[in-house]
Amino acid sequence: MANSKYRSREHLTPREVEKLIEAAKTNRYGHRDVTMLLVAFRHGLRASELCGLEWSQVDFTGATLHVRRVKNGKPATHPIRGDEMRALRKLQREAPNSRFVFVNERGTPFSPDGFNWLVKRAGQKAGLAFQVHAHMLRHSAGFKLAGDGHDTRAIQDYLGHRNISNTVRYTELSPTRFKNFWRD
Repeated sequence: MANSKYRSREHLTPREVEKLIEAAKTNRYGHRDVTMLLVAFRHGLRASELCGLEWSQVDFTGATLHVRRVKNGKPATHPIRGDEMRALRKLQREAPNSRFVFVNERGTPFSPDGFNWLVKRAGQKAGLAFQVHAHMLRHSAGFKLAGDGHDTRAIQDYLGHRNISNTVRYTELSPTRFKNFWRD
């Protein structure tokens, strides 16, 4: 990442993600925007993976999301939680004629640049003290899973990394990494 030396942070805390989501609720297309942020964070999606998401990848009966990764990533099947299911069902009712999950006001697939702009604007509205970008949601997922104590290999598979060295960053910096090393 060429710009990383200019950024103060590369991920958001779960609380900051909540603030981002709250800020997006007031947008003109608040439900769609909130759902985009939630799905991107929960599944560690890149902007292009999120914007290319099709209804055929959502299994409402099995409550699963079939994730297709870009950048030679490994595909995976993720569980979808109840709040996501409800949000996705509502979104499908609002735009029933599109094969894409996230569409703009013209009914065409949302663009990665448009999603990045949405995230940046939500970060400003949320009053976050640093610039927010879409890829931070992917990193936030990795750090959240590591902080919850999930195994590095499981996080690797969840995020679709072919090489574990791309995943280790999350567990190396996890505040719970050394928890319970010493007990009284």
